[in-house]
Amino acid sequence: MRPTVRFLTDDLIKQIIDEAVNILCSIGLKIHNKQILSMLADHQARIDMDNFHVNLTEEIIQKSIKTAPRSFKLYDVMGNQTHDFSDYNVYFTPGSTALNILDSQTQRMRKPLTNDYIDFSKIIAQLENFASTSTAFIATDVHEKISDSYRLFLSLLYCEKPVVTGAFTAESFAVMKDFLLAVRQSEKALKEKPLAIFSCCPTSPLKWCEVTSQNLIDCARDSIPVEIIAVPLSGFMSPVTLTGSLIQHTAENLSGIVISQLINPGTPVLYGGSPAIFDIRYETTPMGAIETMMLDCAFNEIGKYLNLPTQAYISMSDAKMLDAQAGMESGMGATLAVLAGINSISGPGMIDFESCQSLEKLVLDNEMCGMTLRLIDGITPRDDFPALPIFQELLREKHLLIAEHTTRHRHKEIFFPGPAIDRANRERWKQQGAMDLNARLHNEVNKLLKTYQPSTLPETTKKDLVKLMEKDARRHGQDHLPLPPMTP
Repeated sequence: MRPTVRFLTDDLIKQIIDEAVNILCSIGLKIHNKQILSMLADHQARIDMDNFHVNLTEEIIQKSIKTAPRSFKLYDVMGNQTHDFSDYNVYFTPGSTALNILDSQTQRMRKPLTNDYIDFSKIIAQLENFASTSTAFIATDVHEKISDSYRLFLSLLYCEKPVVTGAFTAESFAVMKDFLLAVRQSEKALKEKPLAIFSCCPTSPLKWCEVTSQNLIDCARDSIPVEIIAVPLSGFMSPVTLTGSLIQHTAENLSGIVISQLINPGTPVLYGGSPAIFDIRYETTPMGAIETMMLDCAFNEIGKYLNLPTQAYISMSDAKMLDAQAGMESGMGATLAVLAGINSISGPGMIDFESCQSLEKLVLDNEMCGMTLRLIDGITPRDDFPALPIFQELLREKHLLIAEHTTRHRHKEIFFPGPAIDRANRERWKQQGAMDLNARLHNEVNKLLKTYQPSTLPETTKKDLVKLMEKDARRHGQDHLPLPPMTP
């Protein structure tokens, strides 16, 4: 039996959805995109073009929910399926768009560079419990106008996993789509085997800005999967109660689903978000707060009630270093996320309020993800009945270490983490150097960088990606990209 956790009853979910629909129809929302407003007017929504305001109708909302796919799949750069976003299937991806990296040498945060991003890609390519990579942080040694496309470029060049990404400018999308086409070779192939998910974020409360709404249009037109990332902040930019925040989150998500489905019915969508409570004492939005995790799990239940695949930013920490707080908050989030069945779990590797990535924490969180994936495998009988022969052998041999039953089921039944997790006895731990967690993680990072094997993407495709990136860089006045010599 797969263990699960729930926070909402079906009756409460229905009530939250009804309230959200009523808000969208009665109060409405702002959409700073006249193309979308004109389209909504064609569907009998009430529009105030001068104030970028729209009141939706229940008919528009219900129709859009029905056309949104109940599931979809993702594929790696070589065209192999990696994800099936259906039912309670769960997949981990690192947190994205960090402004800082935790330097492993100084244990201090600093601005990331290209080499940091390449190291990240080499490591994530080898961490088996991450099904996808993300455009994890913003390299500061390239022009800011190419930061979006550059992150996707490096991900595709150095890692074969599908990418969770996004664009902060409308202009970046065209270049990023060209990268995806360079890998897939045709729009038809890209549609049949999606390679990336784009994050599209409404602005709380109840607003879509020009850039994010345009990204949503662009993705929908090309059937590129999107995740709607609504970010209500309980007690600040949404009601202080978790139920009130869930009503707002539902309304903002539904508005994104409406836009995507009216542009192109059937556009793959993840019902997602990154809500948080607001800690008035410090004026912060803690991702490691238990109430934040409860919001994530609860809105996932609402998405599933609507028969939509789900996403959430969870399993990260607000700590500023790799300490007990980082482990506690990340572990609690990951455990709740898999029990809730959130299909795409974003966040591992991150600390400091979703703003800093750590390569060492990625290695640690890979083990955390593996443990939680084992958790939802549950307890299943494996040739345990009748039990009498097994216990007869145990009493006869005084152990079951090499028993046929043990060797057949050991690796399926027991998750064995890597060297980052200390399970040695004290004497053996001393013999192996008495290393603390940070030392073990640093060793593992260095090992992974040494064992990295280049992506098997064809060299011609890699060269095409480099040419496209160089062209985009020159367009913004950057004639040289800080890439290592090994790059084709």
